[in-house]
Amino acid sequence: MPLYHKLGEFPQKRHTQFEKPNGGFYYEQLFGTEGFHGHSSLSYHVHRPTQVKEILNSYSVEPKIAIGKNIKSLLFKGFELKPENDFLDSRKAMLVNKDCIIGLAAPKESLRNYFYKNADADEMLFIHRGKGKLRTMLGNIPFEYGDYLIIPRGIIYQIDFETEDNRLFYVESYSPFYTPKRYKNQSGQHLEHSPFCERDFILPSELETHDEKDDFLIKIKKEGMIHEMVYATHPFDVVGWDGYNFPYGFSIHNFEPITGRVHQPPPVHQTFETATFVVCSFCPRLYDYHPKAIPAPYNHSNIDSDEVLYYVDGDFMSRNNIEQGHITLHPKGIPHGPAPGAMERSIGHKETQELAVMVDTFRPLMVTEEAMGLDDGKYYKSWCE
Repeated sequence: MPLYHKLGEFPQKRHTQFEKPNGGFYYEQLFGTEGFHGHSSLSYHVHRPTQVKEILNSYSVEPKIAIGKNIKSLLFKGFELKPENDFLDSRKAMLVNKDCIIGLAAPKESLRNYFYKNADADEMLFIHRGKGKLRTMLGNIPFEYGDYLIIPRGIIYQIDFETEDNRLFYVESYSPFYTPKRYKNQSGQHLEHSPFCERDFILPSELETHDEKDDFLIKIKKEGMIHEMVYATHPFDVVGWDGYNFPYGFSIHNFEPITGRVHQPPPVHQTFETATFVVCSFCPRLYDYHPKAIPAPYNHSNIDSDEVLYYVDGDFMSRNNIEQGHITLHPKGIPHGPAPGAMERSIGHKETQELAVMVDTFRPLMVTEEAMGLDDGKYYKSWCE
């Protein structure tokens, strides 16, 4: 996260004694990334954050691969994914490689019966439908339709939903999420030409501090396994913290599109980046204003990356027969572009109301069995006239 943030109480000097009002000491924990090199925060706990009482079960949640080496453009009907009560059970991996997992979830109930921690990957949850609160060890974040939630690996969290009809698009990344470097100066502040700024981030607030000893179930994901562990104290026992490594939110509706006289390439829509893929937000915007502009994107070859588009809302003018919740995969190795007729009908239009999230990976994606259960079976032929 490019911002310094703090909540609660902590000592003025790092790594020094922090006494409790009634005697004893709070326990300091460094919460860092990339060893001691990346972003980090220092948190202060009522109890030692290391007290594991029991490991109950361990089981695999590795995705089952249907297509390991794919050359076919595919369309998945995401809203046909059946809702499930449990948050983790509802999460279904659609596309995977060594760098990330791209998936869908339709949880009906809040995550309250246990706590969850992803020890392998940073998570990006995009809220397509639903409203509620992300509850974490470092504070709470309200969310609603159109919000991205960035949850660094190692964060312990729960989720409260105010709704039963919840639809999430998510990405698990084995390298951290950052905002694009080209939008920031050498100190990390967002520049004037950035499509968003620090004011747009939804930062943690409402720090919960629980001084409780009991049996607390935490499900930890590590190396494709879920390990069910019992902790001796409540995971939300932080009295204060400060630093740069924490969960945060960002609304896609606060992304300010960059436009030009002629069609702009997809990088102008970039919202997040990792070492291995980028995330872009396609938002309502004015079209190109050259007198002979073609608003529809030009055909382009996927030489270096697989392109995944998750369709959120509006009329995505470059495609035919696209609906909310659809996911398209345009794999590296073959070109793709507007559907037949899309280029011609775009001419003369002044604006678009489309809303979509794009993930471009630098390594090919494998297709899971869950994804093939939502495949429309014919998308790869949709460019034939």
